[in-house]
Amino acid sequence: MDLLLPVVVATIGAGTAIAFAALGELVTEKSGVLNLGVEGMMLVGAIAAFAAASSSGNLWIGVVAGVLAGMVLSLLFAFLTLTLMANQVACGLALSIFGVGLSAYAGLSYVNIVLPTQPVWALPGLAALPVIGPLFFQHQPLVYLSWMLFAAVWWFLYRSRAGLKLRSVGESPSSAHALGLPVNRVRYLATLFGGAMAGLGGAFLAVMYTPMWVEGMTAGRGWIALSLVVFATWRPGRILLGAYLFGGITVAQLFAQSRGVAIPSQLLSMLPYLATVVVLVVISSNALRIRLNTPASLGLSFRPAS
Repeated sequence: MDLLLPVVVATIGAGTAIAFAALGELVTEKSGVLNLGVEGMMLVGAIAAFAAASSSGNLWIGVVAGVLAGMVLSLLFAFLTLTLMANQVACGLALSIFGVGLSAYAGLSYVNIVLPTQPVWALPGLAALPVIGPLFFQHQPLVYLSWMLFAAVWWFLYRSRAGLKLRSVGESPSSAHALGLPVNRVRYLATLFGGAMAGLGGAFLAVMYTPMWVEGMTAGRGWIALSLVVFATWRPGRILLGAYLFGGITVAQLFAQSRGVAIPSQLLSMLPYLATVVVLVVISSNALRIRLNTPASLGLSFRPAS
């Protein structure tokens, strides 16, 4: 138990950034928009959060800056794909490459700066519970926020009228438009939410999880978040579990290296990405499941008939 507790706690922390990004991409894809720029938005959110936090001395200002940076990039993507009708796949890939380069350039002057560590929030009365307390009630505040956001998004998608409209737009934008729904406005809002969550994931990495800036610090987490949406078949609960699965694999290889396991460190570092490929292969083998759960208009542009 003494070994298991820190592993599980570290797993939750490692999976939180992926959970934020994947949750945002889930809502975006539910509206029929495919944004492959998650990695770039996470990196821009991370450097914006780190720069704002180091300049102001306030980590929460950094978190807000990271969210806003992700939203700005997602707004650019939405303008290109929803207003100008550009190809969503090409724009998403370009956005990811742009974000990687922009964050690397903007972060040159922040490489050797370390921010103060954000202390964990021990919830009164719950943190003292045996086993459960240290596992679930002694975390950094953004971990609790991720749980609340998942509950809120599940309720929004499946229990609210607005969520029904969003899913309707993703399934058949022409039918939704015929019923009077503002298709592009819904998609704009969903895309902005996705950008905000990607920026929040990057901000969590830069100012709380590892409070320092390193070029390319997301290390492919944005791409894992994209694959996680497919892995979860577009369901919020499965996304959270999947994020912790990938986080657990990352933590496991770090613990294995620290204990001197006789396996080359390069092979251990490959494990999270190898797991991503294996999961995608397994999920893709069931074409019927993918077809039934994929939003019907995913990646398709929509222009209202005149």
